[in-house]
Amino acid sequence: MSEVIAILENVGKLFPKAKKSAVEDVSAQIQTGLVTGLVGPDGAGKTTLIRLMAGLLAPTSGRLRIDGGDPIADAARLRENIGYMPQKFGLYEDLSVEENLTLYADLRGVIGAERETAFKRLLDFTDLVRFTNRLAGKLSGGMKQKLGLACALLGKPRILLLDEPGVGVDPISRRELWKMVKDLVAQGMAVVWSTAYLDEAELCGQVILMNEGKLIFAGVPSVMTERMNGRCFLIQSCQGSRRQLLTRALRRPEVMDGVIQGHSVRLVLRKGAAAPKLSELQAGPECVTTPVASRFEDAFIDALGGGPGGESLLAERMRSIPGPKETVIKAGNLTKKFGDFAAADQVTFSVARGEIFGLLGPNGAGKSTTFRMMCGLLAPTSGTARVMGIDLAHSASKARQRLGYMAQKFSLYSSLSVLQNLEFFSGVYGLRGAKQQTQIDEMVEVFKFGPFLDVTPDTLPLGFKQRMALACAVMHEPDILFLDEPTSGVDPVTRREFWTHINGLVEKGVTVMVTTHFMDEAEYCDRVALVYRGGIIAAGTPDDLKQSVASTNNPDPSMEDAFIELVGRNEPVNG
Repeated sequence: MSEVIAILENVGKLFPKAKKSAVEDVSAQIQTGLVTGLVGPDGAGKTTLIRLMAGLLAPTSGRLRIDGGDPIADAARLRENIGYMPQKFGLYEDLSVEENLTLYADLRGVIGAERETAFKRLLDFTDLVRFTNRLAGKLSGGMKQKLGLACALLGKPRILLLDEPGVGVDPISRRELWKMVKDLVAQGMAVVWSTAYLDEAELCGQVILMNEGKLIFAGVPSVMTERMNGRCFLIQSCQGSRRQLLTRALRRPEVMDGVIQGHSVRLVLRKGAAAPKLSELQAGPECVTTPVASRFEDAFIDALGGGPGGESLLAERMRSIPGPKETVIKAGNLTKKFGDFAAADQVTFSVARGEIFGLLGPNGAGKSTTFRMMCGLLAPTSGTARVMGIDLAHSASKARQRLGYMAQKFSLYSSLSVLQNLEFFSGVYGLRGAKQQTQIDEMVEVFKFGPFLDVTPDTLPLGFKQRMALACAVMHEPDILFLDEPTSGVDPVTRREFWTHINGLVEKGVTVMVTTHFMDEAEYCDRVALVYRGGIIAAGTPDDLKQSVASTNNPDPSMEDAFIELVGRNEPVNG
């Protein structure tokens, strides 16, 4: 029988010196036997609300009850009833899996035979039995999340608070996490799952949607999704550039949102608006429109007032890169071994000027290793990596002046201010004097950094950090842009803003190579390569990969379906 385990009544949180509340007047209920999705854009207040429920922060207004008690006043009693998994990896990377479990068991008072039973149960549950002696820092992203979940479950909590557990995790690992959470819910646990992935929100029994600290919607996700019925459609068989078509469509006042989906463009109309005429969109004489089912993400974007539009001020300021459609990135039998382990094995591909090429794959598959070799940041064991005709084995520094690189892990300097970071990275890329100052001024204007120039990046929301990382990567106007999971963890509105910039840069002739775990982003790529166990197991357009796994049971597979099916086909026979 489901019961209410958490009650929030007009809860607010105002931090000292802050001009506005991080959480304002939020009321909601959390039930056992249910996954409650906590959804919202960057800075919405999701993490603050979870930390309030965990008893790590005290509310400045309102009333909060967890299992009948106050999370702070009754902390000693509630400690065993609340499991909390923070957004940032909260485990000790220099301790093994078993040592982390032991530490958390000590903290939660799980001792003796109870500890032994709990360890066996949790290691079996998370499939970490084979890795008890491995250092946490050596685990893949998905395995780290499983270990974090195991530590949060020590003591058999009644409510489990998960702060964006799917960030940086590949689709296979995310599905495994969801299976584990559903098993917990079936046993009567209450789970709060904070997420920026809107496909995850659709899997929740109920959602709490927030924006700028305020509650926008609380209820069953399908109720919001149904509001969008009849407003979503695909433009198929379009001629010319999909990117240009999307830009033209997003200029139309009747179009609320739009994304690229393989060879097609998916548009969402504003409420009560009629679809624009295809002739006005210059989509070509062969194009057709097909109604498609609405998604929770459509309702999310609609609730926030619509997407960011299709114009990139960044691309407008960048120079055009002339030249023929020639190969500018080439990997030939690229191999990297660490001891006897081949992180990348005989990887071969090429990328043409003005193309978006995506590397997909599970955590630990070899994507980032391949990526770092192509940037000249890691020397291959064998094979060749050439960029703009330059062999990176001999002239890596020369090639890097033509490249822009945005690292997977936030690579800016937290001890420097926003302005100092911009000055440092522009200098690294060879900008000096008036040219350097002009480029910095343009980045400040394009990304609206003005109010934040004197603060350090670690105090900014994730979306602003990612904008800073992109600005630092493009200030020197590179021919080629390497983006390693550039939008990991950011909300759909910020993700669309990023891809508007990327699409605009590509139209100027910039070549982009990108890794991502977000399968909808793969749809923006002209071609993708799927990496598994160090090698490329499939390559082609996004539609090619989807079509390769189509079946009678699933005639119209998603990119995530294709990803999981193709990786599954290449699993060793002995598993």
